[in-house]
Amino acid sequence: MAESTIITGQFVRISQTPASIGERFLALVIDYFLIGLYIFSTATLLSKLNLPSEFSWFFFLCVVYLPILGYSFLCEMFNHGQSFGKKLINIRVVKVDGSTPSIGSYLLRWLLFPIDGPITSGLGLLVVLLNKNNQRLGDLAAGTMVIKEKNYRKIHVSLDEFDYLTQNYHPVYPQSADLSLEQVNVITRTLESGEKDRARRITVLAQKVQELLSVTPREGNQEKFLQTILRDYQYYALEEI
Repeated sequence: MAESTIITGQFVRISQTPASIGERFLALVIDYFLIGLYIFSTATLLSKLNLPSEFSWFFFLCVVYLPILGYSFLCEMFNHGQSFGKKLINIRVVKVDGSTPSIGSYLLRWLLFPIDGPITSGLGLLVVLLNKNNQRLGDLAAGTMVIKEKNYRKIHVSLDEFDYLTQNYHPVYPQSADLSLEQVNVITRTLESGEKDRARRITVLAQKVQELLSVTPREGNQEKFLQTILRDYQYYALEEI
């Protein structure tokens, strides 16, 4: 599985590798085993308590049903994107850009889990197989992915790497500040690409950037134009720190 590298607007380089289908499945098996063990333990306890029937149902609802229903959501929200199974397999949920998911993101992927699996007979597995980040429907909707914990690295980038961002630097294209992090990553990957059609891709991308930002290049070639766009974006991102 290919490792992806992202540099955020806060100048943090993030390297992450999507978890494999096997790792995610094994984590799910562990979670289900733990849930089964929990059900068995609480059922045994309930049988020994000899509670009245009305209290038994209340006990079952509060102590068994609700915790199991919200197991994955609660674990991921309070345990940095990891259920117990994910923690044992060393994988966890993050946003696609490497940041920590919001409560809404965790909630959305939890709500869509039945559609990924039980209700649609494994539609989520098919979706995972068809995208490079191994994302199920819940991940795609929430903008999340499951990554290998051991390959996840956050490295604060020294400002010395941006030697052109001095007090004397004057941005050429203020519109570059409107670019999203994903768009900046596309430009960066294209410029760093070593593929044979690199020149063509740079030309096509430069034209799209010009149309998106409504700017006219001042540079003599498209590659220098994209490099300037990146410098300007980083200049404005640095101002926000």
